[in-house]
Amino acid sequence: MPSATLIFAASAALAAAPFSVTSPIVEAGFTPKQILNGFGCTGENQSPAVSWTGAPEGTKSFALLVHDPDAPTGGAGWWHWSVFDIPASAEGLPAGATADSGIPAGAVQGPTDFGAPGWGGPCPPEGKGKHRYIFSLHALGVETLTVPDGATASMIGYLVNHNTLATARFETTFER
Repeated sequence: MPSATLIFAASAALAAAPFSVTSPIVEAGFTPKQILNGFGCTGENQSPAVSWTGAPEGTKSFALLVHDPDAPTGGAGWWHWSVFDIPASAEGLPAGATADSGIPAGAVQGPTDFGAPGWGGPCPPEGKGKHRYIFSLHALGVETLTVPDGATASMIGYLVNHNTLATARFETTFER
């Protein structure tokens, strides 16, 4: 009988998928669709599709943050995307998501370091090596964040981290 218990426990553990986030196109490397159209880059500046599974129990919403820690800003890096108040029922965001199309009802896109909400694609300084782009999906214990008007991407990051139950991440690189 003890072996039957062990088999059941192992099966239950295998059935519960770990919290994970993915974007197959971006993980393989950014395409011209995601690259910024500005700062000397000529991409289409469309957000990538992102999907997730295995949210922990108690998740009431999600937040997705995309950050380049290698941007030459004196240590702060560069915020490329923040989407928060994503309903707990969501399983991802489609490619080309905007405030008008693709973002689930109730979700909010916060400002980026480009000065506006929405996806701001990669466009690191030319000839300065690879930059890392970290996609962090946070399972939050609150349905909505209380984000003050005029909040910066860093403030949103702080509020997200303060309410995080679990985080799933992946990283990709880009250089020009």
